[in-house]
Amino acid sequence: MYTLLKKEISGFFSSLTGYIVIIVFLIINSLFMWIFPGANNVLDSGYATLDTLFTISPWVFLFLAPAVTMRMFADEKKSGTIELLLTRPLSDFQIIIAKYLAGLVLVLFSILPTLIYFYSVYQLGNPVGSIDTGGTWGSFIGLFFLAAIYVAIGVLSSSFTENQIIAFIVGMLLCFIVYIGFDYLSELALFKSIDGLIINLGINEHYKSMSRGVIDSRDMIYFVSAIAFFLLITKTILQSRKW
Repeated sequence: MYTLLKKEISGFFSSLTGYIVIIVFLIINSLFMWIFPGANNVLDSGYATLDTLFTISPWVFLFLAPAVTMRMFADEKKSGTIELLLTRPLSDFQIIIAKYLAGLVLVLFSILPTLIYFYSVYQLGNPVGSIDTGGTWGSFIGLFFLAAIYVAIGVLSSSFTENQIIAFIVGMLLCFIVYIGFDYLSELALFKSIDGLIINLGINEHYKSMSRGVIDSRDMIYFVSAIAFFLLITKTILQSRKW
């Protein structure tokens, strides 16, 4: 499993994929935080906060996570190496986990440089260090778990098809639905009686909770359960090839 994980990670960084994902993520967030004028600009807002980063990042990852994962199984199917991969002395779930962790490592690498933003805002505060440290770290943890679900969805989408573009589009749509689609669904008159339950099925409610700096066990259970759910569906799809 470690060999496959290492192969997937090296595959990202031996091509432009890994570097492009990290650079695009940082550039988009940097433009909104430091360059474009307006309320999202840290210098214009007058507040020592990273709210802009945590508001924009879920939308950026919504595109980047499927872009990272779209080739994971789709490429194996198209090239015909999926059968060879599944005959390795690894269980289907170990193969899925290895590919998932590789995508997760790349996401982590893209988030780590944003700690420079935290240091910058920390130093720019008046007085120095006036940023809400607890809330900020909670937001970083929430962002990581959100991206982790996106990667799980992306791996699932890649297992559906051998076409990488279709895998990307399906992954993007599923990420959107799971992130904020349930919020819109809860506003329908048909679901008014259970709107709270429906909202809690989406990522946004739990992400906002962690962004306030409160690490609630219910939110952690949600994220871990959602990731496990999508990976188990992926396993079922791979096993269906044997039926």
